[in-house]
Amino acid sequence: MREPDDDQPPSAHETVDDEILTQIHRAGAAVADGDLVVYPTETVYGLGADALSTSAVERVFETKGRDRDDPLSLGVASVDAALAHTRPTALAATFMRAFLPGPVTVVVERDASVSDALTGGRDRVGIRVPDHPIALALLEETGPLTATSANASGAGSVRAVSALDESVRAASAVVIDGGRTGGAESTVVDPEAGVIHRRGAMADAIEAWIADPPTSA
Repeated sequence: MREPDDDQPPSAHETVDDEILTQIHRAGAAVADGDLVVYPTETVYGLGADALSTSAVERVFETKGRDRDDPLSLGVASVDAALAHTRPTALAATFMRAFLPGPVTVVVERDASVSDALTGGRDRVGIRVPDHPIALALLEETGPLTATSANASGAGSVRAVSALDESVRAASAVVIDGGRTGGAESTVVDPEAGVIHRRGAMADAIEAWIADPPTSA
């Protein structure tokens, strides 16, 4: 868990090697063209598209065979980047700064920049800031991406690019191979409501924070 007053880390671009950086640049160009990309996170591989583009988001749903009423999360490079597209309460913002980057999906109120297609028309969106250098460097390059596992709906999550379904691979313009990922699901939490929707990584620490939030929150 990050402390709110930690120094800001260096740019994620500075933490990846030149070969991966080349792949990230290719993926960034693909996203700008409306295409899909596959990228590693600290949990599983994600399927990314421009999260602010309705047509790109629709391509993610089509590729996964996912119900349009099952929202996607918004992946961003930092909490500050999330605040450009959301309206969290003071308590939720404090929670985000305590636990992100990390394997946590934080549900907060969205603003008008977030496509209805991403949230199924709901006024809240799940925010992911992955604790993975490649994912963060990609998000610095592209801006907000869809944050959903790179698998067909109903199939198991993917921890290595060798396990990608051929339909997902064929639909993706770029696949960034970052090796095997951790595999644990993110915990999905609405800190303002004090509700954990899905228990995953760091669930006990999150539960403890919700039960006794900082008095300044």
